[in-house]
Amino acid sequence: MPRAAAAPTDNCAPPGVESASAAPLNLAAAEQGGEDRFTTATTTPIDQIDVSQLELLTPGTLSVGTLSDAGPSICVNGQGVFTGFDNELLKAVAAKLGLQIQFAGTEFAGLLSQVATNRFDVGSSSITTTDERRRTVDFTNGYDFGYFSLVAPDGGAVQGFGDLNDSVRIGVVQGTVQDDYVVNTLGLDPVKFPDYATAYANLKAGQIDAWVAPSQQAEGSVQPGDNASIVENTFSVNNFIAWAIGENKPNLTEALNSGLDAVIADGTYADLYADWVPRELPDGWKPGSKAAPEPELPDFAAIARENADDTAAGDTAPKSTLEQLGATFFDWGLYKESFPDLIKTGLVNTLILSLVSGVLGTILGMLLAVAGISRSRWLRWPARIYTDIFRGLPAVVVILIVGLGVGPVVRGITGNNPYWLGAVALALLSAAYIGEIFRSGIQSVDDGQMEASRAIGFSYRQSMRLVVVPQGVRRVLPALMNQFIALIKDSSLVYFLGLLASQRELFAVGRDLNAQTGNLSPLVAAGIVYLVLTIPLTHLVNYIDARLRTGRSVEVDEDPVPPTAVERG
Repeated sequence: MPRAAAAPTDNCAPPGVESASAAPLNLAAAEQGGEDRFTTATTTPIDQIDVSQLELLTPGTLSVGTLSDAGPSICVNGQGVFTGFDNELLKAVAAKLGLQIQFAGTEFAGLLSQVATNRFDVGSSSITTTDERRRTVDFTNGYDFGYFSLVAPDGGAVQGFGDLNDSVRIGVVQGTVQDDYVVNTLGLDPVKFPDYATAYANLKAGQIDAWVAPSQQAEGSVQPGDNASIVENTFSVNNFIAWAIGENKPNLTEALNSGLDAVIADGTYADLYADWVPRELPDGWKPGSKAAPEPELPDFAAIARENADDTAAGDTAPKSTLEQLGATFFDWGLYKESFPDLIKTGLVNTLILSLVSGVLGTILGMLLAVAGISRSRWLRWPARIYTDIFRGLPAVVVILIVGLGVGPVVRGITGNNPYWLGAVALALLSAAYIGEIFRSGIQSVDDGQMEASRAIGFSYRQSMRLVVVPQGVRRVLPALMNQFIALIKDSSLVYFLGLLASQRELFAVGRDLNAQTGNLSPLVAAGIVYLVLTIPLTHLVNYIDARLRTGRSVEVDEDPVPPTAVERG
């Protein structure tokens, strides 16, 4: 099989017309999903759209949920800006409508539900429209098409979709139409990953035998020397890609459809398409409404043929396993490029989220601890129920419940920005653990301390506040520090709520740099920054624990004490 063309150095940079590709020759049987029942016959002229009737979350601004790791369609570039073909096209449509646009990054698995619950006005993520997804959200007309690509190791047993069976470990990104295709069309059980870069890294490492991916992400990931190729392609189910919109917003859907037709008519679509995703359109498909003109595109098939000989001549010899590991995890040049963004954006947000949630969690945890040992069952039982629930739920579930459940209620306060709700969710989680740490420390104080304080006239509350609680807190300081270290790492889960590029924490920044470069070294660099944060705290915990167990060393006077008169006897 011919090797896929090398990806650009920056997977989030437009590759240009010179990287044009023709329709794939290694096509399996088409899975087009029947007749197109949804593309509109025509659209309202753009100058007749009333933008005041679009039911936007913020009037005049289009709030968009997108991904950051699937270039060249949707990604974050080196300047921390959400871009890619899907998003640049949406920017052009918004400009036609006179709207501002604001992007926030999230996970694909939760994107459609976030659009459905009005966290975002629009979902932009190369979303293939299916009947099942239409039960959750509405879609615009199509602006792109898609193939499924099957990527497999060179010379392996998998040479086409017909070779996939129960004994083959198939990788997909969770929640995508490829996931649905492998499960429901092929009837197989795939290995599910959170993003494309992780899935492909597992293929190169031999942890999976094949990867079913969107063609653009596959072509952008597979590079010469990777020992992997795109072995076969097939059309995606229902084969059309559109922007997702919440149900019962026909005015917004119509406005975006009108804007799409307008940018097709004025040539903007053709310019963006040729710059970002230059590939031959399949027969019988075009973007926009049925009345939209055909975009005037270069002859991508001819350009691809001209470049075919150069591509073949430039094939790179396969890398050994050790060379692949070194290039994937220990690219020192990428380390140097990654640290400025990791420190300037990721470290700042990680510290803010950790400190805010740590302070709030400590205060709430102390209240839970005191309530948990209270003599009143009206305080004791609610505290214990709270602790059981929040210690039993996975962290990401609590974050999503707070962000997506409470978010719409307090939208007027937060401005539909879940950043601080993420910190509150982390605080609620940590409070359950911190409360138990405080409770165990308080209950470890000898009963005689309470009795002695009461004997000298202190009330119960005074005894607790001035004697028992301070001693209990002192005993559990090491455990509290360990909980704060865990909180630093859990801050990465806030990204599930959808954050602005400037609000990404360490892991999100590392992952986005990983997606740009197709290399895991930025994630290793993010891990190094985590270590710089946590290792000193770990040693501080050990120091505090040693001091509390042994106490301060006392210097002994070397001069002997003069004997008393009795001793001189």
